[in-house]
Amino acid sequence: MTIDKHTLALTSILGSFLDVLGALYLAYDLLGGEHGPLRTLTRGVTYGVLFGAGYSLVFGPVFGLATGAAHGITLAWEYSRASRHEPKPGFWHDFAMSAIRGLGFALGAAYLYGFTFGAALGAISTVAQAVAYRAGIRPTLDYEPAPRPRLTKHQFLAAMNRTVGYAVAGYILALVTHSSANALSVGMKIGLGVGVITAIVNACTSFIEWAADRVPEKRMGVLGVGLILVGFTLQSFQYWVALLDVTIRS
Repeated sequence: MTIDKHTLALTSILGSFLDVLGALYLAYDLLGGEHGPLRTLTRGVTYGVLFGAGYSLVFGPVFGLATGAAHGITLAWEYSRASRHEPKPGFWHDFAMSAIRGLGFALGAAYLYGFTFGAALGAISTVAQAVAYRAGIRPTLDYEPAPRPRLTKHQFLAAMNRTVGYAVAGYILALVTHSSANALSVGMKIGLGVGVITAIVNACTSFIEWAADRVPEKRMGVLGVGLILVGFTLQSFQYWVALLDVTIRS
């Protein structure tokens, strides 16, 4: 039995992250209770896990980790603002959110297809998302918390727009930076991966937002304990690998 060293490292990093996250949930009262930052953190973790898991299944764990973190950070901020009914932000806020998500795509794509491909995809993603924001297409489009998942017409069209946009961008960049033989497959994989995952998360958004502001305080503590236990298990994985003499592949 063998295991890749990068997978082992990512497992330990994830375990450490869950330990810290669990400690924050246990310190719920110290962080301001229901008026503190944990509601925003809950959103960030939820969206980060959903996007990270989806992209990991399609593109691998490194891509999933980079894009999941970027989406979690930005969506937590944007949906928290929407839940407080704050006015729509200006251009620089929109550009910053687009740039953070673009950076996530850049890091993930660079790992898979090389630095030039990743940097170009990140730049295109940033500009395209910033333009979409100005046109009114943003994550909080049709924002309405509800006790069940739903996908509105506008959200579906936004996901289709991402599918086509990322497919075309991936195809052109693959032609420029790689062999033309697999350019179509690269473009289709990126377009469909991004579009389908976006549609799935969009459908879950209404329920996530409904639940984020209704999590009881006691459940926060229980969730914290659970996260710490899972984090401890993941961190100990590297020692079980050594104990069981599992071969680590470079």
